Amino acid sequence: MFVSPEQKFASLFEDMCKLCNDNRWGDPFAPGRGREIIMANSLGHKVAPKLSGADAYENGDEPVEYKSTTQNKISATYNGISVQETWEKQVEYLNNEKICKYKNHYYARFKDGKIIEMYKMGCNKVIEYLLPRLKIQFDKEKKGKDPRLGVQVTKKYIINNSVKLL
Repeated sequence: MFVSPEQKFASLFEDMCKLCNDNRWGDPFAPGRGREIIMANSLGHKVAPKLSGADAYENGDEPVEYKSTTQNKISATYNGISVQETWEKQVEYLNNEKICKYKNHYYARFKDGKIIEMYKMGCNKVIEYLLPRLKIQFDKEKKGKDPRLGVQVTKKYIINNSVKLL
């Protein structure tokens, strides 16, 4: 029996949704969620049931952060960071609620749906990189249309400050 590409896609789509619903992994087609599921399963982590907050949990209940890319070079983007009233409050927010709330941050580069490289970085190294760059943005008078903060972690920093897992 011939199955058209359109029929096959619809069937796979339904199967993927059912698999994720059965395992309480959330919508596999939400931005980045499919890659988070693949990363968590690859690392033996438990996929977080919600799309906000932790991406997954390691060692039972330790929340972790995942960043992934499909670009030619590994990198990670932290964007949409809420701006606080003062720099001191901003640092406290980053340490307690945004960055160091997650002891470990995992970075993966995907190609053709597969992880081709993956790294693990402690939050102390993540925050060390982010703080001076975020401070520059925080101090700007005009922050543009979207006042939230954001920084891209470079390939060089990831390679030099992480443990390579794959």
